[in-house]
Amino acid sequence: MVEFKMEDMALPALFEHARKIHSASDSAVDQETLTKGIEALRICDDRVSKLGLFSANESKDDVSTANLKYLLVPFYLGELIEKVAQDDRIPVLKKSQDQLKEFISICEALELVPEEEIGNSALGATDTLAVQRAKKIARFRRQRAAEAKLQEIRERKERRDRSLRAAALSTPIEVGEEDAQDDDGEEEREAWLTTISLAVCKAFDLLDMLKKEEQMLLAVKEKQSQEGEHEFSREILDERAKKAESWHQKAASRAPLIRPMQPITCATFAQDVIEGRAKATEFHEHKHQPMIFGPASLVGGRLASEREMMAARVFQPGHRLPTMSIEQAGLREMEIMNKWQEMNKKLIEESNSSWHKDGPITASDDEEAAEEKARAWDDWKDDNPRGAGNKKLTPCG
Repeated sequence: MVEFKMEDMALPALFEHARKIHSASDSAVDQETLTKGIEALRICDDRVSKLGLFSANESKDDVSTANLKYLLVPFYLGELIEKVAQDDRIPVLKKSQDQLKEFISICEALELVPEEEIGNSALGATDTLAVQRAKKIARFRRQRAAEAKLQEIRERKERRDRSLRAAALSTPIEVGEEDAQDDDGEEEREAWLTTISLAVCKAFDLLDMLKKEEQMLLAVKEKQSQEGEHEFSREILDERAKKAESWHQKAASRAPLIRPMQPITCATFAQDVIEGRAKATEFHEHKHQPMIFGPASLVGGRLASEREMMAARVFQPGHRLPTMSIEQAGLREMEIMNKWQEMNKKLIEESNSSWHKDGPITASDDEEAAEEKARAWDDWKDDNPRGAGNKKLTPCG
């Protein structure tokens, strides 16, 4: 396989090669490939500078569509430099910030930076927290709008390509009509301008992040220089660990060795009842030992100082402790059940006794009750003849 040198490649091919490495760097790229991408972008940046493709006296309308993509070279270079793995990260952060600032300055000269982003704190101005928050919200909205627009352009291009392929299969394309069908310069220009707008938003966010990271690293470096390296040495940490371990060992040796009582559970109590060692109504006196949390010196209950008393109050469970054992709750439920059964038995006995006192109902009793009911019905019909209640409704009533 023949390997081409980057110096011999044309500018469009070299830029496309570097752009593929930049796109692949979002997932996982080794440092060697990352170095090749940085080298390719540096060659592209050098060639763009020598050719003088962009000028401070021009605007975005003066730049041709074919040259718009080369505005992204400093942005791609800044993002790839930021991902370089190096022991001393501060120089890496500075180089990445320089490239991003160069990209923002070129876009600002070409009127590609929104007015609210001009004079951002990353370029030297100081903003309040409210202003920074408003800028971030507006930047996020512009970024989402640019991503949606790029997706729309991509889908529109795919639909047009499918329609062109379908038309080519049905109607042959004559000589000279191919360029007319592939003439999408306006769409390409719109896509590159939207990509640059999206890159501007990402550049400002990345610039803020790199600046904060640099400040943190400088603060750590300054603290190390002031306090000395011995504060961060491994020997001091090992010595502290040994002191803590010895303290816990001495505290455990001072604590009395108490063997906890075997708890009586529902299972063991039920087994005792089945095997005859206990009765179902028998109440077992069993109290759980209180659980003490905290250092081993507090287990024995020797609260000699105010400090130990405060520690004993702190190391407590975050839930409510039970007020009775499991077998006590079971015995109480059994007691309630026995009372319920006794009450039901008493009610059944009372009902049976009242039934015996009244005596059984015979057939003669049923006949007498039916005759009495019929006589009452006849009497009521005599007192209330048919239609007596509707006299007021008739005209002559």
